[in-house]
Amino acid sequence: MPVSAEGTAYDIQGPDDAPVVVLIHGLGLSRSSTWGAIAPALAHRFRVLTYDLCGHGESALPRHTPSLTVLSDQLIALMDELGIGKAALVGFSLGGMINRRVAIDHPDRVSALAILNSPHERDPEAQRLVEERAAASDAGGPGANIDVTLARWFTDRFRRDHGDEVDRIRAVVLANHPENYALHRQVLARGVLELIRPQPPLSVPALVMTSAHDTGSTPAMSHAIAGEIARSEIIIVPDLQHLGLIEQPDLFSGPVADFLDRRADQSLSA
Repeated sequence: MPVSAEGTAYDIQGPDDAPVVVLIHGLGLSRSSTWGAIAPALAHRFRVLTYDLCGHGESALPRHTPSLTVLSDQLIALMDELGIGKAALVGFSLGGMINRRVAIDHPDRVSALAILNSPHERDPEAQRLVEERAAASDAGGPGANIDVTLARWFTDRFRRDHGDEVDRIRAVVLANHPENYALHRQVLARGVLELIRPQPPLSVPALVMTSAHDTGSTPAMSHAIAGEIARSEIIIVPDLQHLGLIEQPDLFSGPVADFLDRRADQSLSA
């Protein structure tokens, strides 16, 4: 398992001369638990880099209090170490906030964005609920309300028919360092405020996707994100919930690959 000088665990696969695509996972998960089916599908056409966020999976705990800037800096440091000048960034949930932060702060390092099931501006009641859940994490760690969380993430059908996969994700979440998990959940809760209507507006080609029944990263939020990025496309995947990309990965990997084929800079390589 490769680990960067700053303690970031990562994997890289795909043709050496292909355009680089970075996959960024969400809160409490890891590179392998999120992208296990999607990374190999993309690696047929792209040089695919996956990594674990600070203190997640096999990466070291962060040296500074987590924020979108700290998490953006983690990725830029990894790209620098690997000699990647520019890449398409595919972010899920919190990862879709991180890739927007990178695009705002380092626009010259980003060839395209895919923003998957990621939150945006919430109404006051929704913001209150998210902050309450973050506070519950402070008190109870990653296990706080885990069953409620999994019911939001997966459809009833998937939880019934694929209990082993749901248990695998449960185990990944429960393995998180409690304080680190709580601090990252605060970033998920409050970080959207720094991404709303950025100035100057993002101009990088973007694909915005979510699931029709994702209650935390709603279709309305995805439309709002797309509405703030001039060169954007939007896809709402029917029926699924927050972890639709694990339930039916082909419904995400296919459109992402098609978008990157058309919109990412095909001259880029690691």
